[in-house]
Amino acid sequence: MSIPDIKLANGVEIPQVGLGVFQISDDNEVINSVKWAIEAGYRHIDTASFYGNEEAVGKGIIASGIDRSKLFVTTKIWNDIRTYDDTMAQFQRSLDKLKLDYLDLLLIHWPAPGYEETWRAMEDLYKDGKIKAIGVSNFQDYQIKHLMETATIKPMIDQIETHPFMQQNEMHEFLAKENIVHEAWSPLGGGKNSVLDNDLVKEIASKYNKSAAQVVLRWHIQRGEVIIPKSIHQNRIQQNIDIFDFELNNDDMNKIASLNEDKRVGSSPDNKEWLEKSKEFNTLADRIKKGL
Repeated sequence: MSIPDIKLANGVEIPQVGLGVFQISDDNEVINSVKWAIEAGYRHIDTASFYGNEEAVGKGIIASGIDRSKLFVTTKIWNDIRTYDDTMAQFQRSLDKLKLDYLDLLLIHWPAPGYEETWRAMEDLYKDGKIKAIGVSNFQDYQIKHLMETATIKPMIDQIETHPFMQQNEMHEFLAKENIVHEAWSPLGGGKNSVLDNDLVKEIASKYNKSAAQVVLRWHIQRGEVIIPKSIHQNRIQQNIDIFDFELNNDDMNKIASLNEDKRVGSSPDNKEWLEKSKEFNTLADRIKKGL
């Protein structure tokens, strides 16, 4: 299975489909998911320090036996890290846990206050060749513009919640105009906001003899987005990249476009109170423990 690449502004290529590992806390599940994904043909793994599973991701990569140079690995800096020195230290911690000697992509996880200094450290790591590309996650257009008031390197990617119920059309246009790649997290929606039970999506899936998930992921692909669907099931991991043997016609693309409700699964990057509180925890487990 050959997954197409999308070229970032600096010429680095990122596989258009990757494996996401958010909310997978069991080490064995993480290891198996990573190993199965690589066996199935994935070459892109997306994690974060906040997920608390970087070490297990590293073990999965080693277990797969893949040549490091053939893999694209992303991790993220959480909101409690907001100084130059702390960012440098966090980068090294992530690298050690992943057992890698460089990163393909490092992202600022959320635009919590103080991200300018974090970005300055990431620029230096990039200039030193320790990261092949740098970007942001969950940034709105005005937050990217604010970052660029002091930055010397523009983010190469913005990873934002995107699915048929939250299509991010204005951000999609802004990112295209700025030559910043649009990467979608939660591409299938999630929880009560899952698009997989939508009658229209199921009807289109039946027409193409594909699953609802495959149709939604194909919709993202045709919008030119990078996607990181998550699964701990080997057959679904395989199915999630079995989306390059068909194409949705314009009518079906428009039908899915009609589902937009600007309805989020996760937190809003406009929620200043939440962004400030998020600096009080540094892992998903810690957040749950503190009731935040």
